[in-house]
Amino acid sequence: MKIVTTPMCEEIVKLAGIDDYSVNRHPDEEDGDLAILLSESKVQMESLPIKLNTPSQIFESIRKVSEIGPKELSDEEILSFFDEYELSKKYLNSSFTRDMNIKVYSEFLKDIVLDMGFNLDSENFDYVVYPDYLKSKVLEDENLVEIPSHGGISKNPFERIEVRYAILESLI
Repeated sequence: MKIVTTPMCEEIVKLAGIDDYSVNRHPDEEDGDLAILLSESKVQMESLPIKLNTPSQIFESIRKVSEIGPKELSDEEILSFFDEYELSKKYLNSSFTRDMNIKVYSEFLKDIVLDMGFNLDSENFDYVVYPDYLKSKVLEDENLVEIPSHGGISKNPFERIEVRYAILESLI
């Protein structure tokens, strides 16, 4: 089976033990059998969509991808990938409740904000959180929090979490 993945998902493919794959931002340009890509992306070939916005999504994505790899990884093996990433590990199996309302301008940020225990509220909010690519669409002018999206941040999903979660933790 010829696997094609996108740059944002390559780290998960590697961690899952798959080493025979190609990388293309547009998987349909490749002659592949299966595309492993972010869930928001659409392709013509058969695909395995994954989400990488929160630690639990990364955990589940590694699990799903390892099921098609040479060896299905155990929970302990997957957990070991979190060891060197403090915030990823902190939020993996913990639930937090924060008394802070956040207005969000993006679906991927909703996942993160909810995972961190903030409340979503588009009317009565303490902060407005938006991805860098939507800066010109933000209507509010106070208490703005810009989060780097896919363009200006590491392709490593753990490193993305560390940066994004650290920005939001600074609000606490």
